[in-house]
Amino acid sequence: MTSRWKRFYEKQMEDGKLRGLVETELQNLQLGVQIAKLRAAENLSQTKLAARAEMSAPKISAMENEPRNLTIGTLIRVAHALGSRVEIKLVRRKGAKLGRRNGGGKARTRSV
Repeated sequence: MTSRWKRFYEKQMEDGKLRGLVETELQNLQLGVQIAKLRAAENLSQTKLAARAEMSAPKISAMENEPRNLTIGTLIRVAHALGSRVEIKLVRRKGAKLGRRNGGGKARTRSV
């Protein structure tokens, strides 16, 4: 049996623009969750992590809760402060078709 919320959500996701916004937001939140989990695993407060990364505690909080417009440099600083590294990976979107500009080569991952 499907709940009313589930039916409402499925109906809303039929709108491509809204679906894109939701998917982008979920991806952003995943990054913040990863930072928070690594911080917790190291038994660090946001303040202690901020000191290690040489940035403010509110910046760490914003990264965990609303990660927007983060630079790669900032992510690298936080990763190093957590004893981790940053990996950037390009993943083909669902249903995306290759055009002239899109090469058919294999995606590569680079560790920083």
